[in-house]
Amino acid sequence: MTVNLEVAEGVATLRLDRPPMNALDTATQDRLRALAAEVTDRDDVRAVVLHGGEKVFAAGADIKEMQAMDHAAMVVRSRALQDSFTAIARIPKPVVAAVNGYALGGGCELALCADIRIAGEKAKLGQPEILLGLIPGAGGTQRLARLIGPSRAKDLIFTGRQVKADEALALGLVDRVVPDAEVYEQAHAWAARLAAGPALALRAAKEAVDTGLETDIDTGLTVERTWFAGLFATEDRETGMRSFVEEGPGKAKFR
Repeated sequence: MTVNLEVAEGVATLRLDRPPMNALDTATQDRLRALAAEVTDRDDVRAVVLHGGEKVFAAGADIKEMQAMDHAAMVVRSRALQDSFTAIARIPKPVVAAVNGYALGGGCELALCADIRIAGEKAKLGQPEILLGLIPGAGGTQRLARLIGPSRAKDLIFTGRQVKADEALALGLVDRVVPDAEVYEQAHAWAARLAAGPALALRAAKEAVDTGLETDIDTGLTVERTWFAGLFATEDRETGMRSFVEEGPGKAKFR
């Protein structure tokens, strides 16, 4: 398999496994979409880690495979490409990308689908498609601009340059930089902590934020208000409020 799934402590790890550089060919894209559906449906999965291994996250698309495609073939394939990444972005559970080494092109776009990104000190990220006479095609022009702003996104997309971990942190492209050997450990710890939280409230928070970014503020506020009121029907809300009153904040144990 080009992507492996492991589940422990409520955390699913989706690990890219296509040596040497985890090139994202069509089989890998399709596998990501299938696994996104699986972890969405599994009750024993409450958070997700995207990982490429200790040396490289993903160095981009499979250029040899793409070179053989003509315009007609890519018209068909480009939707499937975007759909596979969108499936990851829409997993209704917390998702963290553990980024070691290169996250370029499609690899960077895959990391953008996570809720947060934890990078190693030697990580390098970028959207080098312009150097091939192309633009990002798996969501890079949209998710990158929403994350770091249009002018910063255009700088990376127009030049195709790679940024090291410290600059990626300054740009807001990654959220935390840690020693390379600790990337997966810290990503899993972040996911495990949230896996113990209130699953429906976390789902609601993610949907409210993501929907709000894609629409006008009035619609976003409606989504927020609907979820906020709806959570009053959940056992987790009862547990959380009872624990707060009886024991103080931050001590609730959610089922």
